[in-house]
Amino acid sequence: MSLESLDTLDHVRQTFSTFTNRADRSEIGQFLTPVSIADFMSSLFEVTTKKEVRILDPGAGAGVLFAACVKKLLSQKKLPTSIEVVAYETDRVILSYLQETINKCAELCKEKRVLFTGIIREDDFIASAISETAETLFSVPVKRFTHAILNPPYKKINGETDTKTMLYSAGMEVANLYAAFVWLSMRLLEPDGQIVAITPRSFCNGPYFKKFRVAFLEMLSLRHIHVFTSRSKAFADDNVLQENIIYYAIQNKKKPNKVVVSTSESDDFNNASTLTIPYDQIVHSDDRDFFIHLGINDSTINIMNQIQCFKSTLDKLNLTVSTGRTVDFRAKEYLRQRPQQNTAPLIYPCHFQEGFVNWPLESGKKPNAIIKSDETSDLFLEKGYYVLIKRFSSKEQKRRLMAAIFDPSRIDVPFVSFENHLNYFHRNDKGLPEKLAKGLALYLNSSIVDQYFRLFSGHTQVNATDLRKIPYPTEKQLIRFSDYVQKQMPDQQTIDDIIEKECGNCAQKSKQEKN
Repeated sequence: MSLESLDTLDHVRQTFSTFTNRADRSEIGQFLTPVSIADFMSSLFEVTTKKEVRILDPGAGAGVLFAACVKKLLSQKKLPTSIEVVAYETDRVILSYLQETINKCAELCKEKRVLFTGIIREDDFIASAISETAETLFSVPVKRFTHAILNPPYKKINGETDTKTMLYSAGMEVANLYAAFVWLSMRLLEPDGQIVAITPRSFCNGPYFKKFRVAFLEMLSLRHIHVFTSRSKAFADDNVLQENIIYYAIQNKKKPNKVVVSTSESDDFNNASTLTIPYDQIVHSDDRDFFIHLGINDSTINIMNQIQCFKSTLDKLNLTVSTGRTVDFRAKEYLRQRPQQNTAPLIYPCHFQEGFVNWPLESGKKPNAIIKSDETSDLFLEKGYYVLIKRFSSKEQKRRLMAAIFDPSRIDVPFVSFENHLNYFHRNDKGLPEKLAKGLALYLNSSIVDQYFRLFSGHTQVNATDLRKIPYPTEKQLIRFSDYVQKQMPDQQTIDDIIEKECGNCAQKSKQEKN
């Protein structure tokens, strides 16, 4: 038996869906997870160094989720010594399928010489978990879980039901069963335990889920959110219309600096778009309602889809971006208002004009030159083409990214210095080929790149680190763009049309390759 044998679980899911009543499944909020989604969910878990792994799957159905997790663990270079699965399921119709999955996992672990224990609990998960996590004088500590993976039931909690009473007495006020399952799973994790869940995104805002959000964000360190942009394709077989998300988090109160946000229309995760967004943009520090801002809308999706056309990086292009070397207030004694003997140009943001550097400026507060001496020797770069980006912009400015070309044919000097309020693109501390520089500047001045940059950068400062993370065109694409840059940069509409046409050509080519 191989790991791939678990893929037959999709047949089990389809068979079960065919021979059971959808209305009955809907009544208990039961929608079985496709293998493709289960595999993606399990891929979000970080490689574990735990020797003893315990997996919780509440509302396990046919067991596809814990099976995917077992499959992921058995693919690690360093295997755990033991894996224990605790699967909760109250629907007796599906228990035989669940037991079959347990048996398959046991065989796979046996092949890898990993001790496996599979436990099916027909108990009500909410009642059981509340009992196990209750903090009383007589409560006995229970063994916690290293992993929790779940697709909980989607069902509103209405009226004065026993479930609602139990949850309320345990300090949990939730509007839907899925939130209760996630909340209790969080409680059952050991410190640094990992959780992956697929649920509706309704808990991310609104008053009904506030207490859940507070607990969720207090107990967990949120690392990854995946958004399905179609309401109908995540559980297409069950005709479920639901805005679903998948999220991965660690039971740890230390908050991350960044959160990965990915999107796909369906379970075609290979073509998912991905952003890394500052945590404080996802959860605003001054928000008393603790909303989780996904920032994903039709406009965002369009930007992410278009930017996928550009698959290169600065490393692949053999380019580097650095911060300007001259900090003017530290070099004040060497600065000169006008060029003179033994000086070199000092370039500021104020020298930007129509996509090129215009130097010197006859009027203005900023100096135009800096003296060359032994003390300033490390502040200069050799003559060449460089692409410059302003490091700071005001909120009122239309674009965050503003690029200009330092053209040595216009400013014929042996050396140049860039002030610290600029970032500059270079190749091994030297200039770029002319066409590469012109194409790069055009690309960086496009609206699509600016909008993409704003998705993951919530501040007005443009750091070199942020610029390294942007997708870039290939060298061929950049050289093609350079043909449009003559004595000045094209106007904004022309730039955007050039980039949009390139994206359209890429999309058409990709479609033809798939067909």
